[in-house]
Amino acid sequence: MTAGMITLADLAGEWALTRRIIDHLGGREGRFVGRCHWRPDAHGLRQEEQGLLHYADAPPMQANRSYLWRAEGGGLAVYFDDGRPFHCLALGRLFDRHHCAPDIYDVRYDFSQFPDWTQSWQVAGPRKNMTIISRFQPRP
Repeated sequence: MTAGMITLADLAGEWALTRRIIDHLGGREGRFVGRCHWRPDAHGLRQEEQGLLHYADAPPMQANRSYLWRAEGGGLAVYFDDGRPFHCLALGRLFDRHHCAPDIYDVRYDFSQFPDWTQSWQVAGPRKNMTIISRFQPRP
């Protein structure tokens, strides 16, 4: 890690992942507990999450997702697993905005306690007002 910015090499490997989901409009909360792997692919890393999602009163369910991480333009670009752009990070700019009409997703990364780090999302839209906080910790 360099001056508050991570590299793909810093992320590679397996991480413990906990996520808190707060639905401010619906008055519900959820939590995800699982793991996250960053594995090399042809162009960078593939992030793969899997775990158990508990949301409000619903029965727990298995959940997974994946993203593509690329070193681009002196920072890191994150793509959905189908290759669509998601958001970017750069030295001195550990936040970004993703438009998914009609909603807006604002993300902020905190690497100040690396290798224990967080990713926080504020989601706003006509029917959304959520905070999603993910905490990543190295797995032994």
